[in-house]
Amino acid sequence: MIGTCSSCHNGTKAKGKTATHIATTAECSTCHSTNAWTPANFNHANVTGTCASCHNGTSATGKSATHISTSTNCTACHTTTAWTPAKTVSHNDVIGTCSSCHNGSKSLGKPATHIATTAECSTCHSTTGWTPANFNHANATGTCSSCHNGTNATGKSATHINSSTNCTACHTTTAWTPAKTVSHNDVIGTCSSCHNGSKSLGKPATHIATTAECSTCHSTTGWTPANFNHANATGTCSSCHNGTNATGKSATHINSSTNCTACHTTTAWTPAKTVSHNDVIGTCSSCHNGSVATGKSATHIATTAQCSTCHSTNAWTPANFSHANVTGTCASCHNGTNATGKNATHINSSTNCTACHTTTAWTPAKTVSHNDVVGTCSSCHNGSVAMGKSATHIATTAQCSTCHSTSAWTPANFNHANVTGTCASCHNGTNATGKNATHINTSTNCTACHTTTAWTPAKTVSHNDVIGTCSSCHNSSTALGKPPTHIATTAQCSDCHSTNAWTPANFSHANVTGTCSSCHNGTNATGKNATHINSTTNCTSCHTSTAWTPAKTVNHLDVIGTCSSCHNGTTALGKPATHVATTAQCSSCHSTSAWTPATFSHSGITTNCSSCHNGTTAIGKNPGHGQTTNTCEMCHRSTTSFASVNMNHSAVAGRCDSCHNGTIAEGKPRSGHPTTTQDCAACHNTRNWD
Repeated sequence: MIGTCSSCHNGTKAKGKTATHIATTAECSTCHSTNAWTPANFNHANVTGTCASCHNGTSATGKSATHISTSTNCTACHTTTAWTPAKTVSHNDVIGTCSSCHNGSKSLGKPATHIATTAECSTCHSTTGWTPANFNHANATGTCSSCHNGTNATGKSATHINSSTNCTACHTTTAWTPAKTVSHNDVIGTCSSCHNGSKSLGKPATHIATTAECSTCHSTTGWTPANFNHANATGTCSSCHNGTNATGKSATHINSSTNCTACHTTTAWTPAKTVSHNDVIGTCSSCHNGSVATGKSATHIATTAQCSTCHSTNAWTPANFSHANVTGTCASCHNGTNATGKNATHINSSTNCTACHTTTAWTPAKTVSHNDVVGTCSSCHNGSVAMGKSATHIATTAQCSTCHSTSAWTPANFNHANVTGTCASCHNGTNATGKNATHINTSTNCTACHTTTAWTPAKTVSHNDVIGTCSSCHNSSTALGKPPTHIATTAQCSDCHSTNAWTPANFSHANVTGTCSSCHNGTNATGKNATHINSTTNCTSCHTSTAWTPAKTVNHLDVIGTCSSCHNGTTALGKPATHVATTAQCSSCHSTSAWTPATFSHSGITTNCSSCHNGTTAIGKNPGHGQTTNTCEMCHRSTTSFASVNMNHSAVAGRCDSCHNGTIAEGKPRSGHPTTTQDCAACHNTRNWD
C-alpha cells in the first residue's frame, strides 16, 4: 500500500474515525496496525483537546467516586505517563471547601491540638503555605482559656489580677490590651487586693476613715452611689458630716451643737430619733415656727409671747397659762374647744365677749349689749329668759324687731307683714277702723280686696267675697254697668260673664232681644265676612245661634244678586266641565227649589249645536242621518223643532243615493225614471233636480 491510512480511511473511500474517536492529528498507524483495528497501541503524544474530553467516564476512564471535587483540568495534578500518584495537587483547580478534603480521611485534617473552631481552613490558612496562618477569632469555639493557657497560646501574666478564666469579661479578641473593662464578677479575692493604690485606684485622702472592705459600702456596678455603713467608721459624726467630706447640716437645720448622735442615728438620718433640747441653741420659736418644727397650731391662743413663757422642754402640756401676752378676741380661745365657751343656755350672741363680760369676772355679765345679740328678739324675749309679749299684744309670728327697737319698747313701728288672724279680728270698728256704711256687701275677708300697705284704693275686687247679684254693684253707680253698645238683654251679668275676667264672655243667645244683625253688624259682633254671599240681614234663614258654621241651609229667598255670584265654582258649586256653554244666568234654566229638571233655553248658548248635540251631552245625529260635516244649524233652523230642516248639500259626504233612497230622503220615482245604477249626481245637481 502506498500513502497514509487516512488517505483512504477518511469516511468516504473507507471507514474513518468514529464520532467518539479521540481527537488527534496523528496518523492511524501511530496507534493501530493493518492486522487488526484493536487492540491499539495508544500514545497521548498527538492527542488534541483536554483530558476530560476523553476521560469523562464514557470515552475513557473518568474521575472515580472518591476523587476530590475539582475542575476538568486533569493535567493540573496528573501526567499522561502515570495516572497515579498525582504529580501534585493544584488548589487552584479544587472545587469546594478545604474541609471537604482536609478531613483526616482524604487528606490531612486538623491535628488534635488545633484550636477548636467551625471556621473553614481558608479563614486562617492559604493554599501556598500551611504556616504562617492569618488567625481570626471570629469562628473560634470554646473559651479563651482553652487556648490562652500558657501552653497553646499566651496566658495570664504573673502580674494579672486574680480572676476567673472568662477572658472575654474584660478583654476583646481585637486588642488584648488595654482591657475593655474590668468585670468584677470574674475577679477573685477582696477589693483591696487590687484597689490598694498600686494595682488599681485605692481610697483617696478624703475617704472616711474605716477598716472595712470596699464591698461593705461600694458595689462593682458603680463606685457611686455607695451603700454606706457606719459600722466601721471611726471618729465623730461631724468629722465627716461637715459639708465637705459628707453632707452636713442643711440650711434649714435647727441651730444646734455638733453632737449629731443626740438626735440622729447611723441607721437613718431622718426622721431624727428625738430632739435633744439640751443641744438646741436659740429660742423655742426659732424652730417651732411651723416650718422647721411644729409651730403653734391653728387653734393655739393668739400670742406674741415665747413658748417658754407657758411651756417647758420637758413636756408640752400642762402649760403655765398667762393672759398677759394673749392677742385676739376672747372667743378665739373661749370657743368650747380650746377653752370653756358659751354654755348651752347662753343667749345667742356674737363672739365679742367683752361687750357683756370682763376678764376679771366671767359672771355676772356687766350688761347686755343688744348690738352683739345674734338671732331673733323672741329667742330671749319669750317670757322665760326675758320679758315676752303681753296678753293683749296683737297676734303675730313676726319678730319683735319688726315693730320695736332695742333702744325703746315704745313707740312701735307697726307692720302688718307677720300679723296672724284675719283683718276683721282687729278691723271690727272697735279695735281698729272697720268697713264704712257705703262699703259693698262682702265677707270679712278684707285681704281679698285690700292690702296692708294702703287701705284705699282697693288693689282689686274679689268677686268670691262679694255677696249679692252682679247688677247690685254693676249698675253704673257703684261699679261700671252695661255700656250703650251692650247687647240688649234682660239676663244677669253672670249668665255670660265670669268674675275672673270680663272677656271673653260665655255668650248665650237665650235672653237676647232684637235681630241677629242688630249685633252681628261687624261693629258690636262679627258680621258677614268679605266672602259671604250677598244676602239680606235675616241671619236665621241660614244660620242657628248654636253653631255659626256650617249654615243649616241656604235660603235662596234671602239671597240677593244673580245665581252665578255664588255658583261660580269658588263660593258654591258652579257649572261642571260638561255643562252646556252659555252666558245665560242659572235661573234661565234652573230653579232654587231643585237643580234638576231644568227648563232648557237655547237663547244664551254660545257655541254651535254639535258641541252639545254629540250623542253624549245631548241627542246627536241618529243612525239614519245623512253623512255630512255641516253644523246642525246649516240645515236645522229652529231650536224649538228638530224636524224643521232647510237642506244644505254643501258639506254632504258620500253618494246622493245614500240619502235619496226613498227612506231617508226622496228617491227615484216609481215610474218614469230610467233604470240605472249610476249615482244621482251623474245627471242631477243639488241646485236643480230637473
